[in-house]
Amino acid sequence: MNSSSVITDLNRGLSLPVVVAPMFLISGPDLVIAAGKAGLLGAFPAPNARTLEDLSGWLGRIEGELSTAGRSGQWAINMIVHGTYDRFDAEIEMVAEYKPRIVITALGSPKRALNKVHAFGGKVFSDVINAEQARKAVDAGADGLVLVCAGAGGHTGNYSAFAFVEEVRSFWDGPLIAGGAVSNARGVMAMLNLGADCAYMGTRFIGCRESLVSDDYRQMLIRARMQDIITTAAISGVKGNWMRESLERSGFDFSQVDETKKIDFSNIQGDQKAWKNIWGAGQGVGATTSIEDLFCVVDGLKQDWNWLLQTQEALRHWS
Repeated sequence: MNSSSVITDLNRGLSLPVVVAPMFLISGPDLVIAAGKAGLLGAFPAPNARTLEDLSGWLGRIEGELSTAGRSGQWAINMIVHGTYDRFDAEIEMVAEYKPRIVITALGSPKRALNKVHAFGGKVFSDVINAEQARKAVDAGADGLVLVCAGAGGHTGNYSAFAFVEEVRSFWDGPLIAGGAVSNARGVMAMLNLGADCAYMGTRFIGCRESLVSDDYRQMLIRARMQDIITTAAISGVKGNWMRESLERSGFDFSQVDETKKIDFSNIQGDQKAWKNIWGAGQGVGATTSIEDLFCVVDGLKQDWNWLLQTQEALRHWS
């Protein structure tokens, strides 16, 4: 399968052009499997599995259950390629064993993953936050790009999707996923109209019962609104969006909001890490008003999507 056919092949199995974004300490097997069964592409970060044994179990369960449901391969894994991350070599061997269709690399060059993933026919998408990173990823041999735009939860970008997608499309015509505060069907359609092939949607699924988060986290999401999202690199060293209430609970010094902490992804699940008790969400957090099963969220998205398609048909009368 060449790069240009990745999206075409993927879309054959999707009921909506949506990737359920891999969210640190949030996305697990239940969320990924539910997404695949609902007709989306579910993804999860490899570090969410506390141990390598856990990761092996997750990978086997995800592929096994989706295959049984007739959705084999409808999932993706997200890998940290930053030099401080100490599990990469072991994780890439597991990736080669379970052969996900798409591997999404983050926080570094996708080059580290390319040979192993290409050897089994998989494709590597590189998560980027600016056009310079996008160019470097393309030059390194990435098969696709994931544009993390302003407003995204967790690890976030600075640039509006309107500008970011347009600039990247000026030099890249390959597979492209874009996200950042996409919380409903209108947002998904907007991303496609801008030039993306699929939309990344994360925050809208945090409150689902299938996610790994606590009910306390889910209730905080319901209380939060756009103005409650704080952007800072002081938590992990990477600019991210976090809920103000969780920052306040942790005793975060808001005078340090513009500071940048040294990046260190070693022992990423360690209890001393600040992000263990500080919870992320994107600017589209206001779309979460209740705790639901993922299927119910997707059913609502599909209804709104079909209504939008009918609306677009009606608008042709103005052409």
